[in-house]
Amino acid sequence: MATDAPPPEGSTEKGPAQPTTEAFVAEQESAEFGELRRSHRSFAFPLTIAFVLWYLLYVLLSNYAGDFMGTKVYSNFNVAFVFGLAQFLTTFLIAWFYSRHANAKLDPKAEAIKSRMEADV
Repeated sequence: MATDAPPPEGSTEKGPAQPTTEAFVAEQESAEFGELRRSHRSFAFPLTIAFVLWYLLYVLLSNYAGDFMGTKVYSNFNVAFVFGLAQFLTTFLIAWFYSRHANAKLDPKAEAIKSRMEADV
């Protein structure tokens, strides 16, 4: 919960100016902030759902399709091992894609909102 209380006595920290609670609420209701949230959600939610489904597929196949998962692909590597490694690969790819998305689309909008809020105080 945000308050308008001054910093503690004796505090020598000089940080950026802090907006009021009303300023935060007004910003939260702004179209620019709504666009920032939509941009984040339209990227994060589908990828999260896709990854959870991919993970559940791996678990379900491991439990109910043992013969398929035990099929040798190459030497001693079977389908289960390949799918397990693919879980790691997709985790890193999603993190990389999100980092690129955040740097290109989210961070500039967030920085503009932050700068404006700190300047308005």
